[in-house]
Amino acid sequence: MAITPEDDSDPFDAIIDAPFDAALSERYLVYALSTITARSLPDLRDGLKPVHRRLLWAMRQLKLDPASAYKKSARVVGDVIGKYHPHGDASVYDAMVRLAQSFSLRYPLVQGQGNFGNIDGDNAAAYRYTEARLTRTAIQLMSGLDEGTVEFHPTYNGEEEEPEIFPGLFPNLLANGATGIAVGMATSIPSHNVAEVIDASLMLIDNPHAEHAELMQVFHGPDFATGGLVVDSPEAISAAYETGKGAFRMRARFSTGRVGDGWEETGIEKLGGGQWQLVVSEIPYMLPKGKLIEQIAGLIADRKLPILEDVRDESDEEIRLVLVPKSRNVDPELLKESLYRLTDLESRFTLNLNVLDASRTPGVLGLKLLLQEWIKSQIDIMLRRTRHRLDKIAARLELVEGYIVAYLNLDRIIEIIRTEDEPKPVMMAEFNLTDRQAEAILNMRLRSLRKLEEMELRQEREDLLKEQGELQALLDSPARQRTRLKRDLANLRKDYAEDTPLGRRRTTIAQAAPTVEFSMDAMIEKEPVTVILSAKSWIRGARGHVPLDGDFKFKEGDGPAFAFHAQTTDKLLIALDNGRFYTLGADKLPGARGFGEPIRTMVDIDADAQIVAVLVYRPKAQLLLASNIGRGFAAEADELLAETRKGKAVMSTKPGVKLAVVREIPSEHDHVAVVGDNRKLVIFNLEELPVLAKGQGVTLQRYRDGGLSDAVTLKLEDGLSWAMGGDTGRTRTEKDLLLWKVARGAAGRLPPQGFPRDNKF
Repeated sequence: MAITPEDDSDPFDAIIDAPFDAALSERYLVYALSTITARSLPDLRDGLKPVHRRLLWAMRQLKLDPASAYKKSARVVGDVIGKYHPHGDASVYDAMVRLAQSFSLRYPLVQGQGNFGNIDGDNAAAYRYTEARLTRTAIQLMSGLDEGTVEFHPTYNGEEEEPEIFPGLFPNLLANGATGIAVGMATSIPSHNVAEVIDASLMLIDNPHAEHAELMQVFHGPDFATGGLVVDSPEAISAAYETGKGAFRMRARFSTGRVGDGWEETGIEKLGGGQWQLVVSEIPYMLPKGKLIEQIAGLIADRKLPILEDVRDESDEEIRLVLVPKSRNVDPELLKESLYRLTDLESRFTLNLNVLDASRTPGVLGLKLLLQEWIKSQIDIMLRRTRHRLDKIAARLELVEGYIVAYLNLDRIIEIIRTEDEPKPVMMAEFNLTDRQAEAILNMRLRSLRKLEEMELRQEREDLLKEQGELQALLDSPARQRTRLKRDLANLRKDYAEDTPLGRRRTTIAQAAPTVEFSMDAMIEKEPVTVILSAKSWIRGARGHVPLDGDFKFKEGDGPAFAFHAQTTDKLLIALDNGRFYTLGADKLPGARGFGEPIRTMVDIDADAQIVAVLVYRPKAQLLLASNIGRGFAAEADELLAETRKGKAVMSTKPGVKLAVVREIPSEHDHVAVVGDNRKLVIFNLEELPVLAKGQGVTLQRYRDGGLSDAVTLKLEDGLSWAMGGDTGRTRTEKDLLLWKVARGAAGRLPPQGFPRDNKF
């Protein structure tokens, strides 16, 4: 078959050769802009994202006002995704559920009936089971939609229309806040008290040049739906709102309930016999109560909060979490502070006032600029409403004037209608009527033709002319516009005043007291314990201080290595021959009923490394560290504490070099004694031993053959003592040590007569 010229086109001719990165960036930019402007960021004017606006609009179209009956949520969601928002039904229903949750929204916009979730974190029932309608707040937010206040644009399929924004005076952006993550930017706005927002707005209307500090005198900060406390300083809160970026520390409220007009803030509930318990009545915003209870229970189970005995959830409609201390002697402030640090009873809320302005441009605004832009938008809405009303008045005046003419010439009008085939042109010509006036006269009902109607029409004309004059004066006078806006805001404020249930401030703004300094040791009950470590590194802790020469049981083939007395509040320093130090809490040791547990299950010790020493950490103490080649230094015990399982490298070692000696240096000691495998002894001044954080150290004794056998510190005037051996338990002391006192690094000479043959001090 022959190919015609029309069929000769190559489809590959339509392919445009372009760099991949340019094509990708262009398409990604389109996606990013769509996400920013049509999904994730709220509009400054009504504080809504498109999905919320479409939800409320669909419910308004269904006439779900507060006085009407509820309708199934499935009906609402169906209308939204079918007419206005072509996205997933689950995401739309989730958005609707949040608008109905009193613990999510400070001023709910949807009133739900059925299971809409709870503060424990449980999800709402499916939309086929729940019902909803609008709240009074939502009606206020949508007030004026029929008065020409905003532009309408076609929906995605062109079949319907939807408003660009809602024109109501309710300051929803700050009142209910918003959170959202777009592409390359995000928004995070907490909820606030409507009365405070209005007060700040009124201040700006009166004085557009008001300073930020003046605004913060009436605008105090966040007011979360779940109450609680914000414990930042007034300066920090003010700085965050001035720039539009910052963060707030939220805390739970410990409370036993109302006392008079205020709250009992201590949270201590007295019980009989001196016992007490803490009660939590409000938790931080967006924190599921169930997750919080799991957190606290986990701390108790893992023994990370030993001063807490139990947590109970006694909540009904009001939150009541009961925290039971280990004993009545526990410091309540210590328990609170530890809970703040270890759980989400203290959490942070980020402030990022990133919104879309009237030109749909995203930007981070400070509080003053945000309120000024909102006031400007409300004045624009007021002017639009005024012009729309003036147009309506002009149209109505035209008809009223026509009706009055008809009543004044009623007989002639009736005659024209009865005799003329086309009465409309005749009436227009004879009485100088417009087309609309003539058409309206012809459509009048006979029952309206009574004398009283003329008087009513004249009164209506007077009222319309008066209103027209007032509205025109409003249009011409910015001062009148500000006065009208102030009056409207004052009327709105009455619905959300401080003495109303909805308007009462829930979150307390109060700077936290100075942090109580505490360590985990303070939470551990101090008890004596005997630490036993076997030759094969199995460790255990026996209750009490048992005799160290007792008959301890070990696994077959194992035997004793270290045994000493300690307290459960002590930390144990474990030194290995590879120069690493590890830290264990004495309270974490397994019991002594069995053989204990391998120490390698608690810390990450190299398989070929051997334990050199185990000793109790003493704050500000110093340790003598010496290697088998005769090098060493002093180390601060505070620097040896390791915070992780991997320990801390202290003495640098290499093949053939090992850490051999670890001894605590008593504060009264002033000299160091070192003995080598060659049975040579040197004694030098402790001041010659450097204090290092880590390293190889300095030469303590010089050897021709062999290496270091032992090292110890001593007080020179007390001399050097050693055990005589045998069963006598006697010791010998050599006080005249001048023969062995030399400079650090000497070879030394044979020790005094009777020194132990194993060359150990």
